[in-house]
Amino acid sequence: MSIHYAPRTIAFQSEIFHPLVEADPYRLQRLHNEQFQGAAPAYTDFALLQNGAMLSNPVTRPGAISSASFTQDRIVFREELSHLTVDEFARRVRTMTESACTALGVQVLTAHQVTLRTLVNTRHWRDSRNFLKEAMFGFDGQEGEFAREPQLYGLRLVFPPSESEPNAHALRIESFHGDPRSLFLENQASFPPLLVARGLEGLEQHVQETYSFLVERALAFVGRFDARAEA
Repeated sequence: MSIHYAPRTIAFQSEIFHPLVEADPYRLQRLHNEQFQGAAPAYTDFALLQNGAMLSNPVTRPGAISSASFTQDRIVFREELSHLTVDEFARRVRTMTESACTALGVQVLTAHQVTLRTLVNTRHWRDSRNFLKEAMFGFDGQEGEFAREPQLYGLRLVFPPSESEPNAHALRIESFHGDPRSLFLENQASFPPLLVARGLEGLEQHVQETYSFLVERALAFVGRFDARAEA
């Protein structure tokens, strides 16, 4: 069954691992300065960390984050409740990592983990808890053994790498505490190493693949249960 949803992505995270290097603050400061040579810098603020540096943007919305941190063994991009689209985030991950690898002398990226979180409204259920409890899980009072009603229902599915798809996906589907009507979905995908000399287009592709798994495969799965109207 195909049901159209309008996903509202609330968080992007990209964690890129590499062999230990010296996170020279002067090189990272130059990396930040290079951002201002273009028309619109990706990040405006610079701060030293105990083992590296962080680039960030000021935020006004509670809980929002827009940052990129560079340390001795990893690069981490975080966008939560920001204005970026998945295409913009994917492009930023690739271009900033290319610059960082040049600045820090990184030759290989040993692993890449991408986490995306989104919200959708079910079509036929007013409360995502009831949708999961009744339509997806088929519970009919079994949780009464706990002597109280759960306030969050959820499902976790893990898909290991295979010969045809050399990546892993860990999928969460849960009710959302902030809005009973919203269904929360998270995909945490892991990808194999990349050689910097061969280009880092793969980083951009990884973000897009993580998103596609979430909004195409996961939502198609949800749609199979989102058919019977809530009583």
